[in-house]
Amino acid sequence: MPSPGKYLTEVKGELHKASWPWEPKGRGLKGLKRFKKLTDSTVVILIASALLGGFVALFDLLMKGGIFFLIQKTSGF
Repeated sequence: MPSPGKYLTEVKGELHKASWPWEPKGRGLKGLKRFKKLTDSTVVILIASALLGGFVALFDLLMKGGIFFLIQKTSGF
């Protein structure tokens, strides 16, 4: 098992190889455009997740009501 120091050094090296959506050293206009793109993408994902969650909840509610109705109708209560 490698030592913790060696492990952290390797992790740091791998993180430098990754492509990040922001400029780690520069704060110029290019960095702001990337940050804006990142925040816009995040907002789109959050909205899509909320819409999908709402659709699933509505479908579940309708199915529950439909099944409850069918059970009452067939059981004669």
